[in-house]
Amino acid sequence: MTIEFPFSELLEQLPKQFFASLVAKVGAKIKAGYDVINLGQGNPDQPTPAHIVEAMQKAAANPKYHKYSPFQGYSFLKEAVAAFYAREYGVTIDPAREVAILFGGKAGLVELPLCLVNPGDVVLVPDPGYPDYWSGIALARARMEMMPLVAENGFLPDYSAIPRAAADRAKLMFLNYPNNPTGATATKEFFAETVAFAEKYGIAVVHDFAYGAIGFDGQKPVSFLEEDGAKDIGVEIYTFSKTYNMAGWRVAFAVGNERIIRAIELLQDHLYVSLFGAVQEAAAAALLGPQDCVAELVALYEARRNTFIHALRAIGWEAPAPSGSFFAWLPLPKGASSAEFADLLLERAHVAVAPGIGFGKHGEGYVRVGLLTDEARLREAAERIGRLGLF
Repeated sequence: MTIEFPFSELLEQLPKQFFASLVAKVGAKIKAGYDVINLGQGNPDQPTPAHIVEAMQKAAANPKYHKYSPFQGYSFLKEAVAAFYAREYGVTIDPAREVAILFGGKAGLVELPLCLVNPGDVVLVPDPGYPDYWSGIALARARMEMMPLVAENGFLPDYSAIPRAAADRAKLMFLNYPNNPTGATATKEFFAETVAFAEKYGIAVVHDFAYGAIGFDGQKPVSFLEEDGAKDIGVEIYTFSKTYNMAGWRVAFAVGNERIIRAIELLQDHLYVSLFGAVQEAAAAALLGPQDCVAELVALYEARRNTFIHALRAIGWEAPAPSGSFFAWLPLPKGASSAEFADLLLERAHVAVAPGIGFGKHGEGYVRVGLLTDEARLREAAERIGRLGLF
């Protein structure tokens, strides 16, 4: 007889995966034979550039990489990260002390609360925001203080609105620009405010720079580390998933504050050995090799954005154009529930979108759309929605 072992209290308190139900609903529709245009996902649809794949193929044959890699990663990848930040952002990084290799950006985001906060401590979290921030906080048994992101403030948090008691107790803050889900971007002035606020209250800042390469209308997204004093109080997490279409490769890095980097590496020493060396070599090739593929990818997403927003406006949906990321954040008719609206589009138009409530309380009244299919399918999605007569 199989024993039903109870899960630990730690596992039981993890937040529910809101989007698991969306995936199940979409899967059921497709299985039933419907042609679903799935705009609810955040999975890049383009292949990894050929020169990166070739670097991986060559490196995989190297017997050196068939053994355990150094616990904290190969120095050549950390040096490539430093060269990348110097080239792209004019930021000086010490590869030996200010870079941690991560097993994907998500891993770093979940690990950081375990590194820096204790049970009962406060973590400042954007609302709406990437739900996996909540996971690490739950594992650390800390508590969240939500920072509302509203259109009137450009989807940037208003630090003056954070209760003094919460700021005093806060140990960590998550930020993410270009933003998932809103597509908003941050300014240097905002990051200057962030450094001042974090210094005042002794808060460690984690800037999730997952969409760091994807800015539109000729505007390059700003790195948090470009701001004076940023390395004194925080780190930035950069993933290869979006910039180089390497989502399945599970490689990323954290850069910045030496003490925080040491904490990440200490925790990872107990969790892993290190990434497969061939993946590290391919990642270095991505950072140091030709960047035409990045420019082409950004142009592709911008063309998709323009096509989709134009098509939505043609059906009467006054949708704002995102300034970065590969998401559009679409306001709903007044009073509409995001979950019910998403269900309606799936059932009647066979278009899948992500309901805003899945990203937090202040995501209600919106749905998120991923620009991760070709322009013809995006136009078709808008036309299907238009035939419902909702706008």
